[in-house]
Amino acid sequence: MTELILIRHGQANTGATDEATYDNLSDQGRQQARFLGEYLRDIGGFDRVISGAMKRQIQTAEELNHDKRPHSTDARLNELDYFGLSHWAAATHDVAFPDSPDSFAAQIPQVLDVWRHQEVSEGLESYDAFRTRIFSALSDAAKDGPAVLVTSTGVIATLTAIALHLETNAKSKMFLTVQNTSVHKFEIRDDELHLTQFGATPHLDLPARQSLKSNY
Repeated sequence: MTELILIRHGQANTGATDEATYDNLSDQGRQQARFLGEYLRDIGGFDRVISGAMKRQIQTAEELNHDKRPHSTDARLNELDYFGLSHWAAATHDVAFPDSPDSFAAQIPQVLDVWRHQEVSEGLESYDAFRTRIFSALSDAAKDGPAVLVTSTGVIATLTAIALHLETNAKSKMFLTVQNTSVHKFEIRDDELHLTQFGATPHLDLPARQSLKSNY
């Protein structure tokens, strides 16, 4: 039995309309990650960190890794293609692209639902392929013992849904509540995924740090 700590990356470039523009930590995101690194060090630290290959994931891992523990990347921890799926859903299912936090919250369940139940356009990853790759990333990481894994909200929400056998609507709620640099703990026992902690932000819960919390 191996415990894996999954971290959502720090706040990225909010308001972006494409992946390339979004994929960079804001100053707030860097501070969130530094505070998380201090917290992890204070409770005993970690032996290694694995991040996805996206810039915001790598930057988060670097910022929290105060003690310069071994850091590797695994592209299987990359986020789902939100922008690609959103434009596909807009073109094929009239799911409007969001222009505010409220419209984003309304759009996500629709995008996830059509992604799960419809065949996607060429060049887009299917839901089943996404699910398989992220579970395999966790399984392989667990073989080498405990680790901190830096990833994204879609990965965390989907793994939570797998562990708790949640349907799409509940998964969408998880997707919208995963805060930046939040801490989630999973264990793999007999090839089954178990969730032992969801959405903790101990490094940001102090009154003086509440303003640093963010979801987008």
